Amino acid sequence: MTYDVQAVGESQEVVEPTEVTAAAAQKAIEGKSPLVLAWRRLRRDRAAMISLGVIALIVACAIGAPVFATITGHGVNELLPNGKNASGQPVGPSSSFWLGTDESGRDLLVRIAYGARVSLFVGVVATAVTVAGGTVIGLAAGYFGGLVDSLLGRFMDWLLAVPFLLFAICLFSVAVQKPLFGFIGAGLPIVIIVLGFFGWATTGRLVRGQVLSIKEKEYIEAARALGAGPWRIMFIDILPNLLAPLIVYATLLIPATIVGEASLSFLGVGVQPPTADWGQMISVASGYFLYGSWWFLVFPSAALLITTLAFNIFGDGVRDAFDPRGDLYA
Repeated sequence: MTYDVQAVGESQEVVEPTEVTAAAAQKAIEGKSPLVLAWRRLRRDRAAMISLGVIALIVACAIGAPVFATITGHGVNELLPNGKNASGQPVGPSSSFWLGTDESGRDLLVRIAYGARVSLFVGVVATAVTVAGGTVIGLAAGYFGGLVDSLLGRFMDWLLAVPFLLFAICLFSVAVQKPLFGFIGAGLPIVIIVLGFFGWATTGRLVRGQVLSIKEKEYIEAARALGAGPWRIMFIDILPNLLAPLIVYATLLIPATIVGEASLSFLGVGVQPPTADWGQMISVASGYFLYGSWWFLVFPSAALLITTLAFNIFGDGVRDAFDPRGDLYA
């Protein structure tokens, strides 16, 4: 072990290694924001980084879906003459169809790539709607308290008690007969509305609990004493302190939203044909699996599984990275 020796006059002072280590660690984190420290801890999480790479690959496949169509020469909704065998069943994986075909003879690889667009779009947009709505309502309920808190709290409790699948089915049945508000028809808009509307209550309760604690802090009292209004305090002083839990919650909510969208499409109340969608493909493929068309069920299911698993593992890594009890000297 090496000791640092400092000469003071004729005497010598030995600095213990623990003091040197603590000083170096303090210098390493000096001036670093919580986001920077969290990113440094996240980079050390190998599973989270691999999952982030998988997510980036899925996003690239979704964006580059037309490239798959160009390479294979098969359109996303093109009914190919050689896409079925003599008995009218889907064709298995081959040099012409890398992942086989579906019940209509369409290229399954191309449709899975286009289906990634729908899943990611719904996952991100519905999560953004959920987090934004829940944050605003949770801020208002927690900060104002009293009657406002009671009314918003009871509304959130009611919303959490409503079975969203039954509501989605009813809403879809109405939208099929007549577009809601004159322009919202059955399909993707209904999916985003249902997932966003029923998801913000959980976010609102999370934010409300955090605000109840933060609003009693000294710097909030100082802001009130300086004449700051309630909306300025909520969005300028309180909201930045909620970013860490909101980021963690959003990363864990995206895979749940993707599964929710696939579930609605599986039940027939989500994205409608001929739009490519993983849940819809799994629903149709379940009737062909017993006839030997295993690829029709396996590959869309694998795409859904890999996507949700990657987001979940990455979300766990983000949660650990923002943990204040983590390694501060990362």
